[in-house]
Amino acid sequence: MNGTKLKIQLFADGANKQDILELYKNPMIKGFTTNPTLMKKAGVTDYKAFALDILGEIKDRGISFEVFADDFEDMKRQALEIKSWAENVYVKIPVTNTKQEFCGPLLSELSEQGVKLNVTAIFTLQQVRDVVASLKGDTPAIISVFAGRIADTGADPVPVMRAALELCKIRPNTELLWASTRELFNVVEADRIGCDIITATPDILNKLKNLDKDLDVFSLETVKMFYEDATKAGFKI
Repeated sequence: MNGTKLKIQLFADGANKQDILELYKNPMIKGFTTNPTLMKKAGVTDYKAFALDILGEIKDRGISFEVFADDFEDMKRQALEIKSWAENVYVKIPVTNTKQEFCGPLLSELSEQGVKLNVTAIFTLQQVRDVVASLKGDTPAIISVFAGRIADTGADPVPVMRAALELCKIRPNTELLWASTRELFNVVEADRIGCDIITATPDILNKLKNLDKDLDVFSLETVKMFYEDATKAGFKI
């Protein structure tokens, strides 16, 4: 796997145990993230059992698990439970609940209690400002801005991420994470602006071997792929 020139921390995003453990073998992968949607897609039925299983294998890199309650008191209960699972756990808290109520007071309380947080589903600079202002003390925190989904609206996420990075510098032990990565070039973009972390799915991380690849070689490989697949398929005209 290439990418040794990158300064950004690479996190793997997913909920497939086999993929997670395979990527764990790679020292370039510095952490892991997941969410309830990815876990549902992977067929996880027992949230806690899955988390404890993974944490039993990975003890030396950060892993983020998300609360899924919608009431702030229940979010707090789930967050404290998740924190108790292992020292390397970050608790993911969405920036708002489904009623679009800001989770700031909860973030303040949890960070003050020493809960390492990954604040997720952030899309705007105002949300970044509000989150940074809500965090207390110097407990480590990750600010996850969904750059890929911002790009899905036709907007350029790079200026947003660059400004978010400056906002995160206001508070100690606060790192900016480029989330919802869509392609390998996003890793390059995030690295160029000095983003702290990018999380990506295994299919994107597996493309790191293509970084700085000779384009003439890549072109020939593509031509050969088309030819071999047509031959294997027995196509005739």
